[in-house]
Amino acid sequence: MILPLYLIFYFITGSVSKESCDSPLVSALPQSAFTSSSELSNSHGPGFAKLNRRDGAGGWSPLDSNKYQWLEIKLEQRTEITAIATQGRYGSSDWVTRYFLMFSDTGHNWRPYRQEDSIGAFSGNSNADSVVMYKLQQPVIAQYVRILPLDWNPNGRIGLRLEAYGCQYKSDVVGFDGSAHLLFRPDPSVTPANRDVLSMNFKTLLNSGTLVHMEERSGHTLTLELFRGKLLLQLRKGRGSSADFHPLVSLGSLLDDQHWHHVSVERVRGLVNFTVDKNTQQFQLPESWSHSEINEGNVSFTCTESIDVPVTFASPGSFLALPWVSGGESVSVTLQFRTWNKAGLLMTFDLQHNAGTLWLYLSEARVRLQIHKTGRIMTDITAGASLNDGQWHSLELAVRRGRLAVTLDRTDSSTASTSFPVAPDSQLFLGGCPDTEHSSCRNPFSVFQGCMRLIRTDAALVDLIRVQQMLFGNFSDLQMDMCGIVDRCSPSRCEHGGRCSQSWSTFHCNCSATGYGGATCHSSIYEASCEAYKHKGNTSGFYYIDVDGSGPIKPQLIYCNISDKAWMVIQHNNTELTKLKVSSGINQHLAHFNYSADVEQIQAIITQAEYCEQELSYHCKKSRLLNTPDGAPFSWWVGQSGEAHMYWGGAVPGSQQCACGLQENCVHPEHFCNCDADSKEWSNDSGLLSHKEHLPVRALTVGDINRSGSEAAYRVGPLQCYGDNSFWNAAYFNKETSYLHFPTFHGELSADISFLFKTSSSSGVFLENLGIKDFIRIELSSPTQVLFSFDVGNGPLEVKVETPSALNDERWHHVRAERNVKEASLYVDHHPGAVQKAPADGHIHLQLNSQLFVGGTASRQKGFLGCIRSLKLNGKTLDLEERAEITPGVTPGCPGHCSSYGDLCQNHGSCVEDHSGFTCDCSLSPFTGTFCHKDVSAFFKPGTSVTYTFKEPYELNRNVSAQSSSIYSDLTLKGENVSLSFRTSQAPALLLYVSSYYREFLAVLLNRNGLKHVRLNIVDFAILVNSAGDTEISSKTLEETTFVFFLGETSEKQETKTFPLNTQMHLFLSAESGEVDPEIARLNALGFTGCLSVVQFNSISPLKAALLYPDTSPVIVTGPLSESSCGSSLHTNPYAAETTHSLTDHVGSVNTGEPIVNAINSDSALIGGVIAVVIFVSLAALAVMARFLYRRKETFQPQEPKAGKTDDSPETPFNTDPNSQSIISDNQKEYFI
Repeated sequence: MILPLYLIFYFITGSVSKESCDSPLVSALPQSAFTSSSELSNSHGPGFAKLNRRDGAGGWSPLDSNKYQWLEIKLEQRTEITAIATQGRYGSSDWVTRYFLMFSDTGHNWRPYRQEDSIGAFSGNSNADSVVMYKLQQPVIAQYVRILPLDWNPNGRIGLRLEAYGCQYKSDVVGFDGSAHLLFRPDPSVTPANRDVLSMNFKTLLNSGTLVHMEERSGHTLTLELFRGKLLLQLRKGRGSSADFHPLVSLGSLLDDQHWHHVSVERVRGLVNFTVDKNTQQFQLPESWSHSEINEGNVSFTCTESIDVPVTFASPGSFLALPWVSGGESVSVTLQFRTWNKAGLLMTFDLQHNAGTLWLYLSEARVRLQIHKTGRIMTDITAGASLNDGQWHSLELAVRRGRLAVTLDRTDSSTASTSFPVAPDSQLFLGGCPDTEHSSCRNPFSVFQGCMRLIRTDAALVDLIRVQQMLFGNFSDLQMDMCGIVDRCSPSRCEHGGRCSQSWSTFHCNCSATGYGGATCHSSIYEASCEAYKHKGNTSGFYYIDVDGSGPIKPQLIYCNISDKAWMVIQHNNTELTKLKVSSGINQHLAHFNYSADVEQIQAIITQAEYCEQELSYHCKKSRLLNTPDGAPFSWWVGQSGEAHMYWGGAVPGSQQCACGLQENCVHPEHFCNCDADSKEWSNDSGLLSHKEHLPVRALTVGDINRSGSEAAYRVGPLQCYGDNSFWNAAYFNKETSYLHFPTFHGELSADISFLFKTSSSSGVFLENLGIKDFIRIELSSPTQVLFSFDVGNGPLEVKVETPSALNDERWHHVRAERNVKEASLYVDHHPGAVQKAPADGHIHLQLNSQLFVGGTASRQKGFLGCIRSLKLNGKTLDLEERAEITPGVTPGCPGHCSSYGDLCQNHGSCVEDHSGFTCDCSLSPFTGTFCHKDVSAFFKPGTSVTYTFKEPYELNRNVSAQSSSIYSDLTLKGENVSLSFRTSQAPALLLYVSSYYREFLAVLLNRNGLKHVRLNIVDFAILVNSAGDTEISSKTLEETTFVFFLGETSEKQETKTFPLNTQMHLFLSAESGEVDPEIARLNALGFTGCLSVVQFNSISPLKAALLYPDTSPVIVTGPLSESSCGSSLHTNPYAAETTHSLTDHVGSVNTGEPIVNAINSDSALIGGVIAVVIFVSLAALAVMARFLYRRKETFQPQEPKAGKTDDSPETPFNTDPNSQSIISDNQKEYFI
C-alpha cells in the first residue's frame, strides 16, 4: 500500500481528549461489571469493591487468601486509563500490600503494566482506610482491568476497594486479513507540507508483515515492516532488480503479542523521528514524496479478536500437570513456546507398563528427547536450533506404529524407532515437576521459564481457563491467560556498542572490542589523556585516549610523546613538506587535512589541554604569502570552525603577519613576512600556531604559484597538545563545614563517579546528592574504608571497600564508583573492588533534585578535610578550582604530588614538585628519560675514549709543606660507588680503571678464562660468572651482566660472598701491594670492543655527560662515539650486586706537590689513548674535606670496621661548581671512558 506520510495521521490516528483525562471510571459501574476468582461470602463479593464505599462487608475478600486470586472490572468501552487507586476493606484488618495491575481488550490475554520497564508490582496499602493512588507514567487503553494481589496484611486477609481514572477513547479501526490493503492518493494540487506525521496503533498475532508502503515519484520507496516481532523501516532506491535496499532503523520487540502498540513516523524536512511505544530513533530521509489516490480493498472496519490463552512459567517452582485420558495406540502432544533460555524442561511423563521415562527439554537452544529406563538411555534425538530467540516456536511430539517424531516449526523433524509403547501412564507434566516427595515426576534438567500456548493432547485443545479455575489438571506458580516475557535487550541497556544477550530473568552485555567495561559497558577502560598515562608510569608510545570517559566520544589511538610534558600527537594525511610548481591554468592550490582522530575528539582534546600547537611553514621562491603590508593575502588556512585565517605560524590571530613581522626581524622590514619580499632566492616563513580556538588546520589555500619562476613548498605539522586541565583540577577543603555545590547530577540509568583525594582526616563525605527519596553519596567512613551508598527506590544500598593500609596518609588515592541497572561497584586504588547486584525487577531510575554537594553534605555536619582532584561524573569534569575561587573555606589547587608519584622516578632519580604534577630530576642518575628509566649506552671500538675533567679545590704543587702533606695522608677516600653495565665477546679486556691522587687505583679486567677481576693496589678479588656454575666459560660471548662495586670500610682481610643473580658469583679477597699492574697496560694496548651502559662514579655519569651534554660538560671525546641502544637489553637494575671494600692504608709514597692527573697524562700512550672505559680520580685533601665536612670528626678518628654504609654515601655529590669558594686552583683529575 502506498500512503503519503503527511495524511496518514488524519486517517489512522485515534482522537483523544487531552484536556481532562482523570475522571472516575469504576464508581458508576453496575455490580455485574465486577468479577473475581472467588468471594468469601455474598457480602464480600467483587461488586462491593468500590473506593470509599461501605456497602456489603465494606469491600471484596476472596474465599482463600493466596496468590491465585484476582479481581476484574469490565469498563463500559475501550478507555484511556491514567491512574489507579486502592483501599482496604472498610473496618477490617484486610488489605493488600502489593499487587499486579493488568489490562486487556477482550478479558483474555492479559498484559501486565510495568513501571520503568522492570517493575511489575505496585505497592499497596498499610491499613484499611487510607487511599494509595498511582498515576500511570504511560496511560493504558483497555476495556478490562484486573488486580492480582501478591501480598497482604499477615494478620488479616485479602481485602480491596479500588478506583480507576481516565477518559473515553475513540478511534477508527480497520482489520486486515493478510491480502487486503488501503491505497491513498491525495489531491495533486495540494502542496506537500514541511512536516508530515504518520501515526497508528496496531496489534497482531503474526510476527511478520508489511504495515505501510510509501513511494516517491522517482521510484524510491519507504516500507514499514514487521519482521520477527520488530518494526523495520527500509528505504529502497530505484526500481526492479537493480533496486538498492537500505535498512534504516529497527525498533520494538515482541510486537506479535496481540496487544496494541503505538507507531509514529514524523518527518520535518529531511529529519525523521521514528517512535515505537516509548522508544524513539532519528535518521535522515529525502524530503519529497509523490501524491497518490485513495482506494479501498477487501478490508474490515472492525477488529476481530482471537481468543488466545497463554500461560507463563515464571519461577523455578512453576509446572503444569495435565491428566492423560487417551487410550489409543497413537500419541500426539503439540504446543507453542517462547523463551530466552537455552535450557529447560518442556515436557516429561512416565511411560505405561513401567517402560521408562520420557524427557523432552531444551539443551543449548535445541530440543532434545530422551527416554530413560533403569539408568540407560533408550532413545536420544534432537531437533531445531536457536530456539531461545524469544519467538513463538511450534513443537509436536507424535508416536505412531513404533515411530517417534519430534517436529519443530513444522519443518525440522527428527525421528526414532521404538520397540516398546511410548504413551503417558497417567499424567503429563509441562515446564517442571512438583516439589513434593510423593510426586512421580523427576526433573534432572533446568526448569522451563517462558510462555506456552495452544497446548493440545491428541488434537484436543487444553482449556487453560478451566485449569486456572482448578477444574482440570494441577499447576503451581503459573501466570494464567498472559505471556509475561520481557525483552530486556530492547531497548538495549548495553552502552557504547556492547552486544546484549539475555535469559528469562536478566541480560548480559558483551563489551569486548568496545573499549568500555562494567556490567553495561558504561565506563571507559582507557585514560582520558597522555598526562594520565604518564602518571601511571607509562612512557612514549601509542595509547587509546578516551577524552570524555563514559561519554559518547569513542576512544582513539593517539601517540603520546612523554617527556617532561606529556604531548598528544595527532597526525593527519600530509605532514611532510609538499613542494608546489607552476601549473598552467591553476591559480591556487587547495589542500585538505584528514586527522587520525574524529572531529569531536579533537575538539575535546583541545578544550581539555593546557596548551596546543601546530607547525605551519611556507618555503618560497618568487611566491608571496600574505602580501603584506597592504595587499590581499594570497594564502590562508582554515581552522576548527571553518573560518579562514590570514595570519601565519608564530604570529597572533588577526594580525595578517608572519613570525618575523611580530618579532620585527623580517629580511625586508617593510614586509611582515619573508616571502612577501618576492625574492628570487629561497626564503621561508615558519612558526607555531597556538591559538586553541582556531586549531587544528583543516585546509590550506596557497596562491601566487602561477607566475613564471614561482616555486613554493608548505608543511602543516601534526597537532600537538600537552597538559590535562581536568586531571589537575583540584580543591582543598580546610574546614569541615566547607563545601562546593554544583547543579543536580543526572545519572538516571548509569552513573559513574571518579576522583582522587588525599587527607589526614579519618572520615568525611566526598560528595552527596539528594532527591525526594533517592540519594547518592560517597564518603570516607573510616581510615581504611570508603563507602558508596545510594537509593533508587528499592531501599538504601551500600558498597564498601576495605583497604589493608590507612587512606588518610596524605597521598593521592583513586576512587571509582559506578551504578547501573544491573549492579553497583566501587574501587579504591588497585585494591580488590566490591560489587553489589541490583534487586531483580526493582526500580532502576535514580531521581535526584537537589544540588550536588562536593566536600560536604546537606544532611550531616561533618564534611571532608583535605584535597579532591579530577572529579568526573559520567565523563564530565567538574571545575573545582573555578568554584573554589568564590567559596569560603575552599582553596583552588592542591600541591604535594611527589608523595604519591615520586616512586615513578627510577634509578636514583629525584621527584621535583610542579604546580600541575611533578618531574623526575635525573641529574644524579646515569639514566635519562621521563622517569630516569632509559639507559645511556654507547658501542666502543679501539681508539675511543672520553675524558671527564674536574677542578681541584686547592692548587697542588711540588713545594707544599710537610704539614699539608700530613693532612693529605690522613684524608683518604673512605667509600666510592662505581657502577657499569657491559656486553662484549672480547677476552681479555680492561673494563674499568680508577686512580686517585694517592696512587690508589681500581681496575676491572676480563681475563681470557672468563674471570672478572677487580684489582686494586692493595686488594685483588675476582668474580667468576657462569650460569652453569662451571669453573670456565665455554661460550665466547659473555653473559649480559651488571656489576656494582661499592668501596667502603671493612676489617675483613678475606671473605667470600654469593649474590642472588642468574649466575653464581664468588669473591676472593686477599691483600696485595705494589704499583699499577703491568697487565693493565698490556690490556689497555688491546683496546675494548663492546657495549657500555649506565656508567657512574658516585653522582657523576661521564658517559651520559659525553653523549647528551658534550657542550656543557667538562668532557673530551677521542675517536667515534655516538649513543646506541646496545645496552637496552642489559640488566635494568645496575645495583643488582654490591661489593663493599675499603681503602684504609696507603702503600708507598705520594708526592703531594704534583697532581696525579699530570702523571697519568704523561703516560697517555699507555692509558689515556685507547682504554674503552678508564676513570681517573684525583682528589686533593681539602676537596675531600669540603665534600665530607659534615663528618670531619669521624675522618680523623682511628678506622673501625662498620657493618653499615659510611656517611660517604653514593648519593653525596661532588662539588663541581667552578665558582665555589673551596676551589682555588685549576689542577685537574681525569675520567677516561
